[in-house]
Amino acid sequence: MSLTLYNTLTREKEPFRPVVPGHAGIYMCGPTVYSDPHLGHARGPVVFDVLRRWLEHEGYRVRFVTNVTDVGHLVDDADDGEDKLAKRAQIEKLEPMEVAEKYFWAYFDAMASLNVRRPSIVPRASGHIIEQQQLTAELIERGVAYERDGNVYFDVSAWEAYGKLSGRDPDELLEGTRVEVRSDKDDPRDFALWKRAEAGHIMRWPSPWGEGFPGWHIECTVMSTKYLGDEFDIHGGGLDLVFPHHECEVAQAEAAGKPFARYWMHWNMITLGGEKMAKSKDHFVTLEELFADYDPLVVRFHLLRSHYRSVSDFSEEGLQASAAGLKRLREAYRNARHGLPEGVEADAQPFAAFRERFAAALDDDLNTPQAIAVLFDAARDVNRAVEEGASPAYRAGAIALLDELLGEVLGVPPAEDAVHDALATVDGLVDMVLAERQRARDRRDFASADQLRDRLAELGVTIEDTPQGSRWRLD
Repeated sequence: MSLTLYNTLTREKEPFRPVVPGHAGIYMCGPTVYSDPHLGHARGPVVFDVLRRWLEHEGYRVRFVTNVTDVGHLVDDADDGEDKLAKRAQIEKLEPMEVAEKYFWAYFDAMASLNVRRPSIVPRASGHIIEQQQLTAELIERGVAYERDGNVYFDVSAWEAYGKLSGRDPDELLEGTRVEVRSDKDDPRDFALWKRAEAGHIMRWPSPWGEGFPGWHIECTVMSTKYLGDEFDIHGGGLDLVFPHHECEVAQAEAAGKPFARYWMHWNMITLGGEKMAKSKDHFVTLEELFADYDPLVVRFHLLRSHYRSVSDFSEEGLQASAAGLKRLREAYRNARHGLPEGVEADAQPFAAFRERFAAALDDDLNTPQAIAVLFDAARDVNRAVEEGASPAYRAGAIALLDELLGEVLGVPPAEDAVHDALATVDGLVDMVLAERQRARDRRDFASADQLRDRLAELGVTIEDTPQGSRWRLD
């Protein structure tokens, strides 16, 4: 395997060299579970699901960890304001953990609809309070953090490497947030490791610095290293997390003596109708709303048709084009499968070049658009070969190709099991009708033959009469 990945840390593509040969440890920043999952939540999990599938396909043993933030993420992503879960709990008149459970399952149900496999481990911030306190205490002991009236802050001025991931110069930063500087900070750039719980704050835990709750950034440093080791392979998240969230993660980890992640992968944003999605402007769509109009697998396929580092736009026209493209691939699969006896040994040789091109595309920084283009080329050749009377072994090879590359690797089954069974039934029924139509034509009863053809057309079955016999397709 010659996988190369664009590393945000070095700003170039690098060959993938895992910490432990044959193993891959991946950490992806997961959701803050305080509202319904929306379109913006879908891209990263789909992309990283393909990364995981590809690594496993190539023989790696993968441990995939996705966190769930259920405490500590404040509404302005900074060190002031309300906790997002606590605020939602007040609105819905629920306990914060009720809110977390409600939207935890909403998120993972939506991911299942997108055929995203469950992570190996799903740690929650609220379940790792002790570990976050321990890291905070260690950073104080190492002289890179300080306590002020129950709040503990990371001292950016004591860590010269701050800014290495985002490329920002710490001396030019007014602060790593979008709000006014807290007066108890020694430096406006400093960020919270532990927050004092004010009166009335529901989510609070005892600590050496008084009752409080962890900062947002420290949870990911703690949970990634706990389950993947002090040095692990890949850390991923949205491009908007590079600063301050991931920058702070790196600083905390390295200041505590942990090498941390080797490769940083960041996916770009999703736009809706050409405009950046924003909850503040009510310009977003929930996955539940989207799935009411589109097959979730079409949504997944659409997400993979643009490179993860480029902007992906969602529009009616774009989704319809993706639906039509997926239909073409599935039609090639159905054409190859039509009438194929069970147990035919597949001939892989005609598809070797397609497999090589597909692998080269994914090895080049997970270039899923190019990989899908390869499958379209293969589908065109399959349709042509079937029309010209391809052998059963060739058709079995085509089925194996699409099952493996479209289904197993890209996670878009060319036909689900239930659809397989339905297709077998449809195949048999249509073949019976075509046989009767042929008998009518043989006895020159063209009126009956045309009647059968027209009735099939009403049901969405198009008949094509060729020198090799009658063929059909579902429209």
